[in-house]
Amino acid sequence: MSESIQVLITIPFPDPLIASLQELSPRLQITAIKASKVEEIPAEVWESVEILYTNRVIPTVEQAAKLRWIQFHWAGVEHVIDDPILRKPDLVATTLSGAAAPQMAEYILTMLLALARRLPDLFAYQKRAEWPRDRWDRFTPLELRGSTVGIVGYGSIGRQVARLLQPFEAQVLASKRDARHPEDYGFIPEGTGDPAGAFVHRLYPAEALRSMLKDCDFVVITVPKTPATVNMISSAELAACKPSAFIIDVSRGGIVDHDALIQALRDKKIGGAALDVFPEEPLPPGSPLWKSPNVIITPHISGNTLFYDERAVQAFSANLQRYLTGQPLLNRIDLERGY
Repeated sequence: MSESIQVLITIPFPDPLIASLQELSPRLQITAIKASKVEEIPAEVWESVEILYTNRVIPTVEQAAKLRWIQFHWAGVEHVIDDPILRKPDLVATTLSGAAAPQMAEYILTMLLALARRLPDLFAYQKRAEWPRDRWDRFTPLELRGSTVGIVGYGSIGRQVARLLQPFEAQVLASKRDARHPEDYGFIPEGTGDPAGAFVHRLYPAEALRSMLKDCDFVVITVPKTPATVNMISSAELAACKPSAFIIDVSRGGIVDHDALIQALRDKKIGGAALDVFPEEPLPPGSPLWKSPNVIITPHISGNTLFYDERAVQAFSANLQRYLTGQPLLNRIDLERGY
């Protein structure tokens, strides 16, 4: 038998999921240690580990000389992108992009419908036990059918949103860093996403974002956080939107300029927003967003699901099989891009 491969997992996966990974190959020697700090892992484990599955527990190059691959537990890696070990010449690092796409796309669809059907306003009247006389005009919905949904960042989440929108017959526009290549080469849970880019009516390069925004009834923001995307949606971009447009943000805090967003809401330059991420979390009690009309605030839970661990292990399994057979790994981090 070929030489064994030492795998360290610091995430507390249930035993059956660990067992499913072990069954992939007798070469895999899996050690599972729940840890939040490097010091919680014995030195002899670091000395032999070749594959690390973790969130934030990252050794130094000297501690883990045999380390060849780090699989991170989340899609977003802005918190580790500057770690020196990622510059190790013979090391590959991958994300879990795609594993959270199904539940986050459902969250986005929920918010699209909630904003289109004026649910914040409806709930406000319900709390006052008031039946408004102008209810027909006040609660006239924006139907998804025939509307235009713009997706800022056509990655795994945006692609699943586009799939879910197909029965609604909405027009889907999207911006992508490289609009010349609509295909998705990352991890895709079976039966989800848009592998070939077939569900988007038009792809825009990032430089043409404002041209896309002016046509959108809904704007869904799903880009990763990098130096290039901080304040990507600011005053000029919000000014390009229709006054009736709704913003749905599930990206990362800081991609939407919240000062500009608050002003646009006050001036009625946009129709409303659903926000799950914020520059400061928790969102401070004094933020005007809490009391802004037509705004839905959720506490960074759009990726929450009972099935994340299962999908995470599916993605890790797919990459383990590729590693064992010498194939390129899925979701490889590009340090220049920052994701």
